[in-house]
Amino acid sequence: MKHIPLFCCLCCCLASFIARAQTEWPQTLTTAAGAILKIYHPQPDSFRDNILIYRSAFSLLEKGKTDPLFGTFQANATVETDRDDRTVSLLTVKVPVVNLPGQTDAAVANGLRATLETGIPGLEINIPLDELLSSLDVNTEAKKLSQGLSNRPPGIIFATKPSILVVIDGEPRIQMNKDLGMEVVVNTPYTILKHGNSWYLYGGKHWYLALSPTGPYNYYSGSIPPDLSKVQAAIDNADSASGSHTDTAREGANMIADIVVSTVPAELIQSNGDPLYDPIAGTGLLYVSNSNDDIFVDTGSQLFFVLLAGRWYKSSRLTGGWEYVPADALPADFARIPEGSPKDNVLASVAGTDAAREAVLDAQIPQTARIDRKSASAQVTYDGDPKFVDIHGTHLQYAINTPATVIRYKNHFYCVDGGVWSVSDSPFGPWAACTARPDEVDLIPPDYPVYNVKYVYIYDVMPDYVYMGYTPGYLNDFIYGPTIVYGTGFYYAPWWGSFYYPRPWTWGFNMWYNPWYGWCFGYDLGLDWFNLGVGWGWGSWVSDWWGPRSYRPPYVWHHYRGHGLYERDIRRVENVNHINNLYRPRPDVLTKPPAQRIYSDRNGNVYKKDGRGDWQQRDGNQWKNLTNRPAVIQHLDKQEQMHERGQMRIQNFQQMRGGSTGGGTPRPTGGAGRPVKKN
Repeated sequence: MKHIPLFCCLCCCLASFIARAQTEWPQTLTTAAGAILKIYHPQPDSFRDNILIYRSAFSLLEKGKTDPLFGTFQANATVETDRDDRTVSLLTVKVPVVNLPGQTDAAVANGLRATLETGIPGLEINIPLDELLSSLDVNTEAKKLSQGLSNRPPGIIFATKPSILVVIDGEPRIQMNKDLGMEVVVNTPYTILKHGNSWYLYGGKHWYLALSPTGPYNYYSGSIPPDLSKVQAAIDNADSASGSHTDTAREGANMIADIVVSTVPAELIQSNGDPLYDPIAGTGLLYVSNSNDDIFVDTGSQLFFVLLAGRWYKSSRLTGGWEYVPADALPADFARIPEGSPKDNVLASVAGTDAAREAVLDAQIPQTARIDRKSASAQVTYDGDPKFVDIHGTHLQYAINTPATVIRYKNHFYCVDGGVWSVSDSPFGPWAACTARPDEVDLIPPDYPVYNVKYVYIYDVMPDYVYMGYTPGYLNDFIYGPTIVYGTGFYYAPWWGSFYYPRPWTWGFNMWYNPWYGWCFGYDLGLDWFNLGVGWGWGSWVSDWWGPRSYRPPYVWHHYRGHGLYERDIRRVENVNHINNLYRPRPDVLTKPPAQRIYSDRNGNVYKKDGRGDWQQRDGNQWKNLTNRPAVIQHLDKQEQMHERGQMRIQNFQQMRGGSTGGGTPRPTGGAGRPVKKN
């Protein structure tokens, strides 16, 4: 990742079509002495722990004067982030440094500092998150969190027919469902049940039939019994109510698939017939053009490469022998894949690319919320008496017989649910808003299923509120070296007692990264394959397979062939109404003309472009050209390029949101629903 030594600018020609109204620059304040203070766009230096440290240029027009004075200030701002609207709002501001060249009166600087600290919060400043990502001088400390993830390949299955991978968490666990009067498989997010002597699988609006819960399954075109019609109607209604995809016009919506069942972590890659290979311009790479998976051939090494959950694997054949390849050890041609080409979606997983840098930046941006201390609570149930086990390397323990995340530390119990820390003196509650999480949370290793809680933070505490937030690591999106990956790669054993409680899986759902919506279900696997919870106390925990129990990844349909993910024209995208903000359904959470571009560096110098497009520097009361300073011009030009990239990200995000033609994906339900009872 590159660091820019002189400048780190947040460019702010803000797009008028952002969902939340964006701030226009400059912003104006009036000092106690009646001077007019104009503040230009923020230029971030770092963003960590919900604190944005930035610089801004300003102009000061004192009473009776005709020429303004230009200076800079540094600010440390507590922010609120809305990842849905992709905006960052400034809440409180401290200004430790004010630089006004030629001014030696400390009283003037102190007055400016007071005006800025009291005035900026009242301006209700909203910064586009995408511009922040394109400009931010990254604080790399957050990368240290994701050490020790597993890159061991899952079972990688190759098929040449349209297929669906159905995963079961170990050997099938069979339960008689009293409401249905049928036996069902409860340790899978798929709908598998027994009627008569046959097992039926429902998914993709089709039924499949087998003599065993693990198959082999064949498409069933006959009339289904009335009991199964009841199941189908309930699941379809649940899908519709959740907003899952129902658009039969999309390619593959009515596909009759081969069913591949796995009781261990696995991934399925496939082509429609024998693989067809197309070249990628400017590289020695070929990609499998009759596949929606990311399968490549490097002609230099004659090896196959496949991208799964953000991790690269290579082999001399498609049918096995896969080995992990670090993102910074790929053949150089992967970084040369052009943006706008059919397979540019993989660039976020290729070290050194702009897409990878932006994905790493995005994975450090928290979703924040203000928690009402009076109404904050949590719901925790156990299968019998609470059972806690040690977390090695710490003094922490976690409960294994609950679908919630409960941690014990020094005679206190901490619950993390929906991105909120709660605390109690008893494992049963009552629960109250937590004001300080245990320090040892940062030491939880990734081979524990509660690893993701280290990405849920407590930022500030007020008499009535607690400011909390979570970064995408809470949702299984982890920074791993120079790129991001989905999931820890570890298999976590579920709880099975009187109830079955699943733990997050990395493999089996063909997760791929979208720069605006994070990790999404694979192209061939729509949400209509999952039992989204039909109110029978069966399968309503389905979201636990992918992280927090109130979260499901979105399903975004994007046809790769013919154009790429990073071009300006996002031609057809469906199912983008997913809300990644887990705070939205919680009742205890409270929510909140092209500008002249003025830049500053860390030395307090102020720059702008004149009407002819030439760079100028403020010198006293004048603007002087920079024609004799090519190094400075080069850095300023780079800021312009970063600005354009940020604008493109904003436009693409809005096109994706506004261009939705499908039914969307489900909002978080606010809880896991009823658990699965074992009879």
